Amino acid sequence: MIIIGHPWIESSRFRKVFSKDDIEQSKSEEIVLLEPLVDSVELAKYCQSNDIPYAITVNSLNEALFANALDASFMICKEEEALLIQPIAEKYLFDTKVLVLIHEEKEIVKIARSGIDGVIFVEAIC
Repeated sequence: MIIIGHPWIESSRFRKVFSKDDIEQSKSEEIVLLEPLVDSVELAKYCQSNDIPYAITVNSLNEALFANALDASFMICKEEEALLIQPIAEKYLFDTKVLVLIHEEKEIVKIARSGIDGVIFVEAIC
């Protein structure tokens, strides 16, 4: 299971970006975070064509399918969506990892029992 943003585990920070300039100014150790997909398609294509690892927030299975097709490294969603997306991601062998946004450590076990790829703490996003 992927755990991002917990103080015990070293992980990349996710930086929200809203333009190509923001992407270019991000640090190499950061994962750029686009949100939402419908407003960020051009930025996703830019990341894809320039081999820039990125994450994107998704709110539906439809968006998850496009996030994977656009080579997102991670998709971040609520638990409810993750429960629908994860079986499809496994069936079609998505390269994009499904992460659930969490606020507390106690949520990790519940997400793990559901078989979701991982979690990301809100603190990991800047």
